[in-house]
Amino acid sequence: MRRFWYEGSLHFGQNVKIDGELFHHLIGVCRFKIGQQFELLVPQQAWLVQIQEINKKNLIISTIQTRSLPLVSLPKIHLALSICKWNKMDLIVEKAVELGANSIYPFVSDHSFVREVSLVSMHKWERWNKIVRQATQQTGRGDLMEVFKSTTLTGLISHLEQEKKWNDPSTLILFPYEGNCQKTLKQVLGPVVKRSLTDVWVFVGSEGGFSAEEVERFRRTGLEPVTLGEQILRVETACLALLSILKYELG
Repeated sequence: MRRFWYEGSLHFGQNVKIDGELFHHLIGVCRFKIGQQFELLVPQQAWLVQIQEINKKNLIISTIQTRSLPLVSLPKIHLALSICKWNKMDLIVEKAVELGANSIYPFVSDHSFVREVSLVSMHKWERWNKIVRQATQQTGRGDLMEVFKSTTLTGLISHLEQEKKWNDPSTLILFPYEGNCQKTLKQVLGPVVKRSLTDVWVFVGSEGGFSAEEVERFRRTGLEPVTLGEQILRVETACLALLSILKYELG
């Protein structure tokens, strides 16, 4: 059964007009005909619908039945990601949806692929959100992962400080680092597995990692780096490994 994310609201016994990009995709790409059925996804629901009429610029569907979609389980996982090469960013966004992340916060840092927020165009942000919708359709999850506008590492750390997240017992903040670390991820997660966490933040560096100054910035907040093992992972591998481990241990 094909599934498509729908921005509007749906009700039983309602005929709905679909136009724009979704209409062109259904007719021009999927080649759907009158009488064909598919699902439209809205927050927490999947609606089975059927095409009743196809016009030049729109089509009319009728609603048949609905089923509930589960929300991603707690704790919410927020991936703070130093902007890497664009093709890797696309892959990470897609897989983060599939692995149940709640949000991605792209940021620029000393070694990020681009070093200024102004170099991250609105087109990139729109593309990432399109990838989110496509991945959501594939997975059938009941909400859209949020991709925030790009910021700086300093700005993101300051935001968490203002929200008093650093010392919040319901929040876990992780700083994986390829350099010298006193603790492993396993050692850090062990004591918190049974804690009632609502949010987990994990900071991941881009291809160049974090600079010594940035590591010290984290340490000034009281956050010590953790290691993922002896091998240095590519940024996309690190993101997928972290999300998988966190969902397994805490989800």
